[in-house]
Parts: sequence; structure tokens; C-alpha cells
Amino acid sequence: MGVKIVETALRDGHQSLFATRMTTEEVLLALKELDKVGYHALEVWGGATFDACLRFLNEDPWERLRKIKKVCKHTKLQMLFRGQNILGYRHYADDVVEKFVKLSIKNGIDIIRVFDALNDIRNLECAVKATKKYGGECQIALSYTTSPVHTIEYYVNLAKQVEALGADSLCIKDMAGVLLPETAYQLIKAIKENTKLPVELHSHCTGGLMEMTYMRAIQAGVDIIDTALSPLSGGTSQPCTESINYALEGTEYDPKLNKEMLELAAIKLAPVRQKYLNNGLLNPKVLGCNPNILKYQVPGGMLSNLISQLTQQGALDKLDEVLAEVPNVRKDLGYPPLVTPLSQMVGTQAVLNVLNKERYKMVPKEINDYLHGKYGQAPAIVNEEVRHKIIGNDEVITYRPADDLKPEFKSLKEQYKGIAKSDEDVLSIALFQDIAIKFLKRRNEDLKPTVIKLEA
Repeated sequence: MGVKIVETALRDGHQSLFATRMTTEEVLLALKELDKVGYHALEVWGGATFDACLRFLNEDPWERLRKIKKVCKHTKLQMLFRGQNILGYRHYADDVVEKFVKLSIKNGIDIIRVFDALNDIRNLECAVKATKKYGGECQIALSYTTSPVHTIEYYVNLAKQVEALGADSLCIKDMAGVLLPETAYQLIKAIKENTKLPVELHSHCTGGLMEMTYMRAIQAGVDIIDTALSPLSGGTSQPCTESINYALEGTEYDPKLNKEMLELAAIKLAPVRQKYLNNGLLNPKVLGCNPNILKYQVPGGMLSNLISQLTQQGALDKLDEVLAEVPNVRKDLGYPPLVTPLSQMVGTQAVLNVLNKERYKMVPKEINDYLHGKYGQAPAIVNEEVRHKIIGNDEVITYRPADDLKPEFKSLKEQYKGIAKSDEDVLSIALFQDIAIKFLKRRNEDLKPTVIKLEA
């Protein structure tokens, strides 16, 4: 049995390369061909696509999903979902999480990949139960990172919990592209020996070693890998689908993808890449290789964010100092993985510590909430001196953060009944309130029938 492939070009490919700006029209360009390639699944929704549709593209993300489903007759559709955060930036009540899962599946999603930034399994429970309840396939992704606590044993223990929770498969989500080839081999072998779950590997080419890591993962028995079609591969995106297919051709791992369809799809998507290069949204810098991420363990997006913050402050000369401070902040906070939203929080705190010349003199609200336990359980022990300096003797919650949240959906539906035309609209408002309301008002205006007055 060959290795299975999930195609990421239509979600993570453009999210990683040019801030998720592909329009629905561009997503549909090569969809008929991609549907005939023979993929395990097409990743087409979730992540930042929902936000970008509403905020930048004046598009309804639900409508995008329905249009994609209409075309795809042969291939499962997959989405990325941040557990209790759904696709937003805070924890949502269980009724909103369940409703979102239900309508995602109803509108066309087959596989929901859920993850939590802290790998706190409690923050995934509601999404997993809902996915199973409504007939979806549930994959739990573990955020991969390196630290004294993030050992192979740590991940194997998590994998056992994932299996017990009822996931259909498990994904190693290496969001920074820092998983080394030999570690991948040992990690996947250990998970396969300790669970019966199919294992998928997701990573990024940022550090320049992912093809080697994928090869070792395949040799260790990984079942599925994430790749991106050539126009949207490489750099901060995933390894190239066509190249991986060629490399494995004729071996026991042969994915047996339809090369003719791959080529036709790549021809159709090549002008999309060129468009974003021309308009500057695709910066050639993100297509390069940055081995510094292997030294600092900082994801590509976080690195560019730090550079941007320091440039605005006229303090770019402090970059090395900030990069050296990132691991210190991370240690103080109990080694959270550097993935949204934790990567932004740790990065901002490191910048503040360096620029203020005093550590934790200024602290963002999110760090304060994190130290109160509102994001979930830290992977390791938090520095109590730092915690005390920031939150004093305040109580730290140890239960699931969403247990504090009252149901939200019905009251939102009632509140916005004049704007929201469907439950999908209500969910858009729940996730991105102001932006969604603005979009829906504009859409409703456009939908009003034109009244033609006839002269008497």
C-alpha cells in the first residue's frame, strides 16, 4: 500500500505563502483536475481562510465551501479547526463549537483536523464528539515542538490519549518546519508501535530539510503526508506534490497519483502564483530557505512578525537580542508550542522584555489570561516568580476553560435576526463579529431586488 497524499495548495499553501488571499474563483480554477488526481483528501477550508474571506475578499466562506463541494465528486474535503477556538482567537462555548462542526459537515467537509495550541486534550473534546456525532472523520493533530519536556515519550503518551478520545487518525503538525529526519523516524515508529491510529505528517519547507524528513517518516511507516502542488509549494509552504510523487514512483510507497491531472492543475494555478508575485503579496523572501528557524525554533511567520514589530519601533538592531529572549520567555511560560496564538504572545512578550530593559514590566492581556489558566494547561511547570509578578495571588483555574462559558448561539441568533439569514451567518458573526456584520450588511444590500418604476 502506497503512502497517501493530502493536497494543501488550496488552504495551507496560499496561507503560508501569501496570507490566504486566493479568491474562490482561483480556488475553483483547477479543482476538476485535482479531484481526479487520486489524493487521500484536499485541504480546502479552515485555518485562516474563513477570516480572510470575510476580512479581505468580501466573500462568504460558507459559499466557497459549497462551491468546492459541488465540483469534488471523487475526493474527500478536509479542514483545519483550532478546537475550542474554532477558527477565531478566543475560546467559544460548546454549543457554538458543536453547531460549527455540524454545519461544516453539512456544507461539504468530510475530514476535520482539530488541534490545540497547548496540546491540552480537554480543549479538543467538544469538537471531537461533535465530529463523530455528525458523521465526520476526525483527525487530531499534535502541535510538534522541541523543549526539555517535548520528548518522544511525551508525544506517545498524547497519542494514546488521542486514540482513547476516539479520533480516526493522528497528525504530527510541525508548524515551524523544525522536525529533523531522525527524530521523525523515531517519533512515528514509536507512535505506530503504541497505537493503531493511521499517522499523518504535516510540515513546512522553511528550514530546508523537509523532503529528507518526509522520506524518513515514510520509511518509519507514516500513512499520509501533506504536500502542495508545485505553484504553491516550497519556502514557507509544503514540499511539492509532483516531486514527491516522482521520488516514490515504482517503490512500495508509490502514491500512484495521476501525473497528467497534476500537470494540468499546475498549469492552471501557475498564473495565480505569478499574480501574487506581481502584486507583492507573495514576497520572494518566503520562497527561500531559512535555516535560522532550526537554531531559534521560531516559525517563519513568527520571525517575520518580530521583524515587523521591531521595524515599527525603529529597533531592528535588537532582533538577535529578541530571538535570544524568545526561548527564555517560553521556558518561563512552561514551554508552550510556538503556534497561533501562542507564537504571537511569546514573540510580543520577548519584544517588550528587550525594549523595556526590564523583563515583564509590560505584559499583554493574553499573557495575563494564559497565566490565569484561561488557555488551558501549560505543557511544563510555569516559572512561579514570573507568574506572581504578573498576576499576584490570583486564582489559577485548573479545569477546562470552556466550562466557564455559557451557551452563546441562541442569543446571537436572536440578537442578529435582522442581519443573519441562516445559522451559517450566525456562526460567522460568532467568530468574527464586527467583520462578519459588515460583510453581511453589504451582502444583504446587494441581494435587495431592484424596483423599476414604470411611467404612467
